[in-house]
Parts: sequence; C-alpha cells; structure tokens
Amino acid sequence: MNAPHAVIKQGRKWDQVLDGARTVFMRDGFEGASVDDIVREAGVSKATLYSYFPDKRLLFIEVAKMECQAQSDAAVAQLEGSDDVRDVLTTAAKRMTKFFMSDVGLQVHRIIVGESQRFPEIGREFFESGPARVHAILRKFLQKSVDAGELNIDDIDLAADQFPELCKAGLHLKMVLGLREPPSEAEIDRVIEGAVDMFLCKYGA
Repeated sequence: MNAPHAVIKQGRKWDQVLDGARTVFMRDGFEGASVDDIVREAGVSKATLYSYFPDKRLLFIEVAKMECQAQSDAAVAQLEGSDDVRDVLTTAAKRMTKFFMSDVGLQVHRIIVGESQRFPEIGREFFESGPARVHAILRKFLQKSVDAGELNIDDIDLAADQFPELCKAGLHLKMVLGLREPPSEAEIDRVIEGAVDMFLCKYGA
C-alpha cells in the first residue's frame, strides 16, 4: 500500500472496511497495523480493501476524519447541553486533550505533518474535518457567551484558536516527539484546569 494519493471510491463494503481499520489502528497504531490484520478484522478481501484504499495512509486518514467527526459531534452535544461557561470549557478541554494525547491523535498529527507537503489535499481534508470544525463549534459557543454577557472577547476567531492550544501546553509537543510517556490523569487535569483558568482570566466578564 505505497501508491500515491488516489481518489477513494465508496461502495457496498466501505463502512465495513472503515470499522475494521478503526479497530486495528486504535489497537496497534499506524505502524503496527498490518493489511492482513485489517482485512481479517473487516471480514473483506485484500482486493476489496485495495479497491477503496490503495495506500494505508489514505485509509488511516479516513479513519482519523471519522474519529474527528465523532469527537466534534459529541462536543456539539455537550456544548449545547450546559449554560455554565466554566463547565462547558472544562468538558471541551477534557475531550480535546484526551484526543490530542491518544495514540490515534498523535499518529494522525505525525502523518499529516509528514505527508501534507507532498499531498496538500490530505492536510486540507483533515483540517476541514477536525481543527476547522472544532474552531467553528468553539466560535459559536463563545459568541453565544459574549452575547449573554458571560464573556468579554473582542476577537472571537483568535480566542477560538487559542483555547485548543492552551489545552496542549507542556504535553502535546513532547508526546509528538516521543520525549515523554503518556501523561497521567492528574497531569491532564492540571493542564485543563490551567487552560480554563487562563482563558477565563483573560476573557471572563
């Protein structure tokens, strides 16, 4: 599966392939996932898998987009289910940070950075399905909170970009570079609490 980027075509067993690939990627990561394991888990032939995804990277990116979509959908439900700004930001921070630090999240980041220069469409598709959706969700919530007088933000687009970055502080880059072990729950909670406190210190009404 080393072919260059190709158009992915959907078909009858599309979902079956993705479900099997997701299970294997989540369990073994990108490098550890073999084609044999994926087709066995998906219950399809290699010919079927290759007809959809001639490159394992393309399959992984599609799984990553699916995960980002699921995370975004869950975030929307949570953001719309509470009116308390601190609670909403804390919940959003927990969801984002755990995905950033997950094996799939880290693998996605590494592969996107490594491949997007040669295949810009990969980076574009991932950005639109992940970071751009998160930005739009946060922007909508922040605007609602500003209109309600709960936050005081002049540049909402900037604030929506800042918050996810605060949730990565001191952890994400070191994880991407392989310089540390996965953070404990206490370490993640420390970063999340600091991110929310700093954000509200700047923008709290």
